[in-house]
Amino acid sequence: MDIKGSVALVTGANRGIGSAFAQALLAHGAAKVYAGVREPDTFRGPGLVPLRLDVTDEEQVTAAARAADDVSIVINNAGVTGGPSLLEGAFDGARREMEVNYFGTWAVSRAFAPVLAAHGGGALVNMLSVASWVANRRFPSYAASKSAQWSLTNAFRLVLREQGTLVVGVHAGYVDTDLAADVDSPKILASEVADKTMTALLHDEPEVLVDEATRNVRAALSGELEALYANR
Repeated sequence: MDIKGSVALVTGANRGIGSAFAQALLAHGAAKVYAGVREPDTFRGPGLVPLRLDVTDEEQVTAAARAADDVSIVINNAGVTGGPSLLEGAFDGARREMEVNYFGTWAVSRAFAPVLAAHGGGALVNMLSVASWVANRRFPSYAASKSAQWSLTNAFRLVLREQGTLVVGVHAGYVDTDLAADVDSPKILASEVADKTMTALLHDEPEVLVDEATRNVRAALSGELEALYANR
């Protein structure tokens, strides 16, 4: 699909990968990019149109779909982590992860599906993770939320192809953002995630495997379970 001249929305656009997505869209010639943020009055993003959007607030999601009724690209990037360890801790953080990562993506995708249809189908992009496919001992509830989000992405892919919408799932390992600030592991840049996603949009590709670690896990899904978790 064409990015040049398009109108796009990025949720969680105030920092990290969301900010990188927004800037990449502008760099590829998008005519307008809505920045979905919780506090638009304090948002400063050159060239972006701030839009109040807490993805867990259904009224705000509905209002955003009315206000941004000219979009042809929607990028679900808003996400959180902070759940408990597997064997101890309250479930509040895990519930928050599901509310934002899973139900938030669902709410935004459902609200904007008719908008995308009205503009010829367009594209729906969901920021997923390598954790969609493989459990993480440090962040078990985050991985579970991303696994659910991947399943949801596939469901939207089945349903929205009838209206000509390209549904793209973006998978990456650790990215150098605030979300992974406490992780002592190799990280890729948010700009790399954004650039490879733009390439996928331009070539109508439904899946983005950003880094080598993600590509290795994706390839291993058809192998033995023991091999997939051998070094984890």
